[in-house]
Amino acid sequence: MRAILERMEREPKNVIVTITTDTMMRILLLLLLIAGVYFFWDLVLIILMAVVIASAAEPAIAWFRRFGIPRVIAVLTIYLSFIVGFAVLLFFFIPQVLDDAASFLSTVPSYIDANIILGPLRDHSPSILQPGIDGLANGFSITELVENLRTTFSQTGTGIFKVVGAIFGSIVSMVLIVVLSFYLAVQDDGVVNFLGVVTPLQHKKYVVDLWRRSQIKIGRWMQGQIILGFLVGLIVYLLLTIFSVEHALLLAVLSAVFEIIPVFGPILAAIPAVIVAFISGMAYIPEGGINAALVVAGFYVLVQQFENHLIYPLVVRKVVGVPPMLVILALLIGARLAGFLGVMLSVPIAAALFEYIGDVERRKMAEEDALEKVT
Repeated sequence: MRAILERMEREPKNVIVTITTDTMMRILLLLLLIAGVYFFWDLVLIILMAVVIASAAEPAIAWFRRFGIPRVIAVLTIYLSFIVGFAVLLFFFIPQVLDDAASFLSTVPSYIDANIILGPLRDHSPSILQPGIDGLANGFSITELVENLRTTFSQTGTGIFKVVGAIFGSIVSMVLIVVLSFYLAVQDDGVVNFLGVVTPLQHKKYVVDLWRRSQIKIGRWMQGQIILGFLVGLIVYLLLTIFSVEHALLLAVLSAVFEIIPVFGPILAAIPAVIVAFISGMAYIPEGGINAALVVAGFYVLVQQFENHLIYPLVVRKVVGVPPMLVILALLIGARLAGFLGVMLSVPIAAALFEYIGDVERRKMAEEDALEKVT
């Protein structure tokens, strides 16, 4: 008897896997969803961008509603203000920044365009890739890029449309984003209703709740970045202007923009300012050199300390709801996948994922607690 049992254990067992019709339908629907996202990627980006813009406008709409202003009037006011502000930036502010950028690049040795940037990459690359990197270095010029942008902006009519089209992919995409986001914003719970339509019924309640919580985080992050960028940019501009550092406007804009990158942003913003001070000097140190560079570096350290110990604790920490490293990863992935629109969508999507992961962790902890009580 024992011999028979041992022989049965040694014999291979046939495992029967049964795939139900329901499972096959789920797999088919998943494949169709992936194919749809792939083939209609541009449309998916437009819809996501419209949802994010409508959600971002919700706090401002709620503020207007507290004064008894109808929702339609509130949405129109917000959108018109944004369009006017965007037009002012394109027509008046950005051309000045580009002029300053062109002037800045003319003071830097020409080899910084490509050789300093691509040189280390070439030196540490396989020999088979080095000729291609050399060709890229010879054909790439930051100065030419800025000059092309200046030319584009100088063409008042067509230039602005070219720039807007480049940012949003096309003029049609931009119009669709504005129209869809306006349609979602002008309705009470427009985004929630949209999510309810595209979400399976059994998951509708959870998805809506997840988005409401994510929307709070998105709003907090955007408020924090706007406040932080504006204050840091203003402080940097005042300091550099008082001490006669050239290209103060450009350097202040860079400081404000780089605030979107946690931890490393202020360091990246300080590098061009230190270069300018080293080459062109400043008040009391007109000859430039290492002393001027160290003084300007000290300015940025002071601004960073002011930000860390005053602005951040009093203003930003109260409104930020997205971890810094998650922001960095989201920005990198978004830029790689979808360019400018990817950057704009990266943090909102990351906020939703962060909330979802938190829900999964809480669910696991609840299940573990329940098992411990049973045992």
